[in-house]
Amino acid sequence: MSDIYAFSVQAADGSMTPLANYAGQVVLIVNTASKCGFTPQYEGLEDLYRRYRGDGFAVLGFPCNQFGAQEPGDAAEIANFCSLTYDVTFPVLGKIEVNGPKADPLFNHLKQQKGGLLGKAIKWNFTKFLIGRDGQVLGRYGPMAAPSALEADICKALAAQG
Repeated sequence: MSDIYAFSVQAADGSMTPLANYAGQVVLIVNTASKCGFTPQYEGLEDLYRRYRGDGFAVLGFPCNQFGAQEPGDAAEIANFCSLTYDVTFPVLGKIEVNGPKADPLFNHLKQQKGGLLGKAIKWNFTKFLIGRDGQVLGRYGPMAAPSALEADICKALAAQG
């Protein structure tokens, strides 16, 4: 698979969401957690989403409990936390694994397309993948990269014709 549009992912309610729904958009895919030192990044992610969604930008959050058990809640608890604490309006999908034998196929694809500084594995929560309008992975950003630090790359991707 050469682009993300061939994948479907599990929504928080258990239904499947085809990523083809996002064809032609710039998408930021992030593995998230509610009890992580990087959790305040939800605020920056939401800010980017609100500012650029009208230009064809989407943020997709994927809760993950693989790092320090920092996402212990179920889908309802996660949704409640995101809404009440950070007023998140971008999609927060079903809880997944990003590494190992049960890793979500989308994240296996993303890791194959763009390795990190220490190899392909995701090292912690709030690793971010920027996807261009053509469904190709444009960049990978570690947890230390604040969402605002991605703004120039997002704007460049939005300006590009897919």
